[in-house]
Amino acid sequence: MIHRTLFSEEHELFRSSLREFIRKEIIPYEEAWEQQGHISRETWLKAGEMGFLCPCAPVEYGGSGADFLYAAIMMEELGRSGCMGPGFPLHSDIAAPYIIHYGTEEQKKNWIPKLASGQTISAIAMTEPSAGSDLQGIKTTAVKEGDHYIVRGSKTFITNGYMSDLVVVVVRTGAADSGSKAFSLLLMDAGMPGFTKGKLLKKIGLRSQDTCELFFDQVKVPLTNLLGKEGEGFNYLMQSLPQERLLVGILGIAVAETALEKTIQYTKERITFGKPVAAYQNTRFKLAELATEIQIGQIFVDKCIELHLKNKLDAATAAMVKYSMSDLQCKVVDECLQFHGGYGYMWEYYIARAYADSRVQKIYAGSNEIMKEIISKQIFA
Repeated sequence: MIHRTLFSEEHELFRSSLREFIRKEIIPYEEAWEQQGHISRETWLKAGEMGFLCPCAPVEYGGSGADFLYAAIMMEELGRSGCMGPGFPLHSDIAAPYIIHYGTEEQKKNWIPKLASGQTISAIAMTEPSAGSDLQGIKTTAVKEGDHYIVRGSKTFITNGYMSDLVVVVVRTGAADSGSKAFSLLLMDAGMPGFTKGKLLKKIGLRSQDTCELFFDQVKVPLTNLLGKEGEGFNYLMQSLPQERLLVGILGIAVAETALEKTIQYTKERITFGKPVAAYQNTRFKLAELATEIQIGQIFVDKCIELHLKNKLDAATAAMVKYSMSDLQCKVVDECLQFHGGYGYMWEYYIARAYADSRVQKIYAGSNEIMKEIISKQIFA
């Protein structure tokens, strides 16, 4: 297999420390978290103490000033563990960057240290009951009244929503005919009057990752909670989505590789008709095919990471890595589950959890159909 050259010794030390944290502080509690639908707040605080939250945030705001490779390692190791309950990547590498990139100095000083410590849990609220991949269908409104916005509307499928203390909310501040200039981003404290959370949503997979609806009933949000400029929210989202889609791709290839590794081991140990499953030519050929596709995928993902580190990952390439790696993830997991037979359908096996958790990768961060639209626009530009 081709050796990866992205990571330094320092990166690998971080990976080792993270693996130990996952082994001690996450894996033993995963089953209990699945039952309650969310992880413990104590685990968030422990992750903060260890420097696993917002490592890419500037040092002056409580982060480590680390590069994106640390975010990639977090995504890889959570995927390999089979424990996707901790919404650390969304908190650290999707929600927090909006504040880091577009927030005022006061907003950064107030929120980023709390996010890095785990004292404050963050979420981003884009999706609505009638607006998923089509962000321009958002109906949640924010109307100026004096020194506040009055926010009315709702959001759904919000990861970290149930435990959230701070939410980056996409709102409509402009008229219907103002196009992409109609949207803005607001920082909303979960304690604001009129801001309520729905019950935990029961999902096919990602059972320990809290997901809920959010409701805004005339919530008064200070004008000072505006992120960046009014009317620029859609542009901010478009600038930030490539990183989110790359993270989906990173997770996809990590899960696919882990599923293959565990399946190879299983086929060596499982005896059918008097010999190991791995002894059959069909097994060897099929796993050889999957190994080849994963190797190709890993090289593509690593190249996209390199481009992102140089701020050169364009929207179309990010769409390619998101859709292709989530498709590959689902394909590999499905094929590998088949090799496990009935045991592959048992929840205690990694492959069963991976099967349930993988499917949503084709949906969130923009459905794979939308990814193809983005790619086709560049092709026919």
